[in-house]
Amino acid sequence: MRHVTAVASAVVGVALTLSSGAAMAQDWAKANLAKSSRHGEFVTINEAGGRQLQAWVVYPEVKDKAPVVVMIHEIFGMSDWAREMADELAGAGYIVVEPDLLSGFGPPKAATEMRGHSGPAVVAYGCDPMDCAPGQTPTSSWHTHEAVAEMGATQKNAPQMVTTSYEPQSQVPQQFHMDHSTMSDAQAQTNGAPYVPAQPGGTSAFPDQGSVTRAVSSLPDPQVLADLDAAANYGKKLPAASGKLFVTGFCWGGGKTFLFATHRHDLSGAFVFYGPPPAEDLMKNITAPVYGFYAGNDARITATVPKTQEQMKAAGKTYEPVTYDGAGHGFMRAGEAPDASAPNAAARQAGFKRLVDLMGGVH
Repeated sequence: MRHVTAVASAVVGVALTLSSGAAMAQDWAKANLAKSSRHGEFVTINEAGGRQLQAWVVYPEVKDKAPVVVMIHEIFGMSDWAREMADELAGAGYIVVEPDLLSGFGPPKAATEMRGHSGPAVVAYGCDPMDCAPGQTPTSSWHTHEAVAEMGATQKNAPQMVTTSYEPQSQVPQQFHMDHSTMSDAQAQTNGAPYVPAQPGGTSAFPDQGSVTRAVSSLPDPQVLADLDAAANYGKKLPAASGKLFVTGFCWGGGKTFLFATHRHDLSGAFVFYGPPPAEDLMKNITAPVYGFYAGNDARITATVPKTQEQMKAAGKTYEPVTYDGAGHGFMRAGEAPDASAPNAAARQAGFKRLVDLMGGVH
């Protein structure tokens, strides 16, 4: 079995047994994706610094070159729904490049064997990503249980440490869509490389949703922005790309979408789905219009909208938010599920239509 264990200073908490990846799976999303006739594939993008970023890329079935959309997944990582959402947007006529921002951070397949230990390996965060002190950056590293216990004994006053245990043989392999497991040689020579399973892996290598959420939460903004830059550069160089670039994201990815707009200056639009705004002093750097999609029953995020409107207006930037009454946080995913509430389903339909219309409509 796989376990998630919280460690506070030197005290090792009670292990919580979780189902193996079941919480991350959306069978209905996977089924919808399997029905798609569009070309979707995993690729490996080689960043200038040597990092290998895995991404899910879906092409529209159109005769002309298409705009590129960088899509940023939720805090749940590269889930079945994340891939299915990318495929659906490609169906409207857009090339979608969705990076797995956990690429290379998954549990190493044979970590214990590589280190000569018999027990399961552990990922240890210097502080809980959701509970770090102001100005403190969450850090992570791989250790054995023995090493974690030793660290705990010498860090009695340290912030909470979170560890994730796993059994290598239980890992979920990366999945390919249909028969598209590699890129063409021509693309590989100019714009990346054929898909190569990372070791350590990405989202699918984590044992459960809780460990994915903690890992995504701990990703530092500079790295996220570098990964998004790499995905955008990759997309724009594709032979089928028109040169126009958009970005959109959901939940955690919605916040990073807003942040990316402060960083990337060749965007034609940024579409923020129920994500928090960036720091006010960064808003002056935005060059693209920003469009917000918010839920009426999501005060944690939606309550930030009025202040964001004031700040964006003061900075002379375009910011157009829409709030969908009765919908809850995550309505783009929840509104598509078989058990979707009427408000979530309505917000999902209206939100997708607005997104496509703002990008220029169905091609």
